[in-house]
Amino acid sequence: QVQLVESGGGLVQPGGSLRLSCAASGSFFSIDFMGWYRQAPGKQRELVAAKTSGGGTNYADSVKGRFTVFRDNAKNTVYLQMNSLKPEDTAVYICNAGARTTGWGSTYNVWGQGTQVTVSS
Repeated sequence: QVQLVESGGGLVQPGGSLRLSCAASGSFFSIDFMGWYRQAPGKQRELVAAKTSGGGTNYADSVKGRFTVFRDNAKNTVYLQMNSLKPEDTAVYICNAGARTTGWGSTYNVWGQGTQVTVSS
């Protein structure tokens, strides 16, 4: 079993910054990828940013140049540095990870509980 613990959400003014963190714990062989989704009221859940264990990066077009995702593989932790925040960034941010129980097995999906980010003046 894998658990994801998120922190760092809160209220910030437009143009401000926040940093989210997500740490994986439990019993697993490896974490192949870690990243962040977000979901705003009335909208579908969308991928914000993710890192693979090999260092690959994926960003949503709406956050490129403003957000940076960083993964510490030794600590099984992923961070999301959010700069130049806009009101449209307001959402519940949800950590996501792909875990393996064996080195040759398939990857299964794990979700955190989410942390609220509100951008408002």
